[in-house]
Amino acid sequence: MRFRTLRRHVREGFKNIFRNGWMTVASVGAVTTTLILVGAFLAIMFNLNNMADNIEGDVEINVLIDSTANKAQIEQLNGEIKDIGKVESVRFSSKDEQLKELIESMGKQGDAWELFEQDNPLNHVFVVKTKDPVDTINVAKEISGFDSVQEVNYGQDVVKRLFQFNKYARTIGIILIVGLLFTATFLISNTIKLTIMARSKEIGIMKLVGATNGFIRWPFFIEGMLLGILGAVIPIAVVLGGYYYLENVLSQKISFSFVTLLPFNPFAWELSLVILLIGAVIGIWGSTMSVRKFLKV
Repeated sequence: MRFRTLRRHVREGFKNIFRNGWMTVASVGAVTTTLILVGAFLAIMFNLNNMADNIEGDVEINVLIDSTANKAQIEQLNGEIKDIGKVESVRFSSKDEQLKELIESMGKQGDAWELFEQDNPLNHVFVVKTKDPVDTINVAKEISGFDSVQEVNYGQDVVKRLFQFNKYARTIGIILIVGLLFTATFLISNTIKLTIMARSKEIGIMKLVGATNGFIRWPFFIEGMLLGILGAVIPIAVVLGGYYYLENVLSQKISFSFVTLLPFNPFAWELSLVILLIGAVIGIWGSTMSVRKFLKV
C-alpha cells in the first residue's frame, strides 16, 4: 500500500470518529466500561500472582546433619545435594549460627537459650533452595534418603496446602480473565456493529462504484483501533489512580511482608500498555468482523 493511500485511510478513520458523534460516544462508552473491569481484575491478578511467587520463593529446606557426621561426611553430603539438578543453592549454617538465629528470633524469651552456648544441642544445617519452589517436596524427599541426614524440615503440611492454594488461585484467575475478555469482546463488537450498520448504505454505494473490499475496510480498521484506544484512556486513569491510592494506604497500614503490591513504576506502564493493547485489538476485531458482513453485497 502506498503511503498516500494509507494517509487517506487514516484521515478517513479520524473523520468517521467525529462524523458519527453519538455512535462514537456509545462505542467508546462500551469499551470504557468493560476495560475498567478488565483493568481492575488484571491489577488484582498480577498482584496476587506476585504475592504467591514471593511466598513460594521464601520456602526453604532445612537439612539437619547427623550430629555424629565428621567433616568429610558433611562435605560429601554437600556435594550430593548440589548434584541434584533442581537445587539452586546450598548454604551451610553451623550449630552456633543456628543457636544465634534462634535466640534473636525469640526476642526476650530467647535469653533462656543463651545457657546452651557452652553445650549447644542443635545440629549443623544445610539450607537448600530449589530453582522452582514447586520442586521443594520432591527434592526434600530425595535428600532425606542420603547418609548423614538426621531430619529434613520444610514446613511439610503448610507448604503442600500453600502450593495447592496457589495452583487453584492461578487457574481460577486465568479462567476469569479469559471469560471477562470474551464478554468484553462480545459487548464491544456488538456496539461497533451497530455503528457500522448505521452506515451500511454508505458501504453499499462504495461497492457499487467499484471500490475494493480492502479500500472500504481500511478506514473502518483505523476507526475501530481509535475507538479501542480512546475507550482505554479512562480505564487506565481510573485503575491507576485507584492503584496509586491503594499502594500508599497499604504500605502505611499493613506490615505483613508478603502483602506488598507491585511498585507503581514500572507496573503502571506495563498495565497501561496491556489495557491499550486490549482496547486496540478488540476495537480492530469488532470493526473488521462487523464490516465483513456488508462487504458481501
